[in-house]
Amino acid sequence: MATLAELKAQKDALEAQIAEAIKTERKDAIAQVRELIAAFELTEKEVFAKKRGAKSTVAAKYKNPQTGETWTGRGRTPKWLAGKNKEDFAI
Repeated sequence: MATLAELKAQKDALEAQIAEAIKTERKDAIAQVRELIAAFELTEKEVFAKKRGAKSTVAAKYKNPQTGETWTGRGRTPKWLAGKNKEDFAI
């Protein structure tokens, strides 16, 4: 069985090999990415755009006839509708 010192030495040697492999393979990966970007004329926005869940739009259910403001019925009740019968403003 290997001693603790031998195992630590092996670990250090492996970590050095890993660091060297990362350094070498990273250069190759960067070169491949640059080739693809150039070949397809990609922009930074296309490559790094964050995709988020599609937001669905909800149709307005209520409308203020004086200002034209609308409300979907979701969230906080607008001031122009507070304390009034919602059905009177239904679209």
